[in-house]
Amino acid sequence: MIEKGQQFAFWQDAVPQDAGNGLTRRVMAYNEEIMTVENSFAKGAIAPLHSHVHTQIAYVVEGIFDFEIAGEVRRVKKGDSMMLASNVPHGCKCLEAGIVLDVFTPMRKDFV
Repeated sequence: MIEKGQQFAFWQDAVPQDAGNGLTRRVMAYNEEIMTVENSFAKGAIAPLHSHVHTQIAYVVEGIFDFEIAGEVRRVKKGDSMMLASNVPHGCKCLEAGIVLDVFTPMRKDFV
């Protein structure tokens, strides 16, 4: 398990968490101000529309997604990224199995 403030966070030490709907989450390096999270999506997986106080950047490592932010839906794929402001509704549907890397500020205390 990765602890808050670890200087090195190795993938094999990150405990996979079933987030439901075909989504598995791994909390990687983090402290109080920032957090990285690897999200693995099965084809057809859905991250339902939601919002939170955290500012988030999402980066598509692999796969294809229909991503909705503030009512606008765009198709995104490997190499694309999205900026999600605090309290803006967002979610996605995975069209081709993939991974999205999220960076949150401040950290998501509900993920640890």
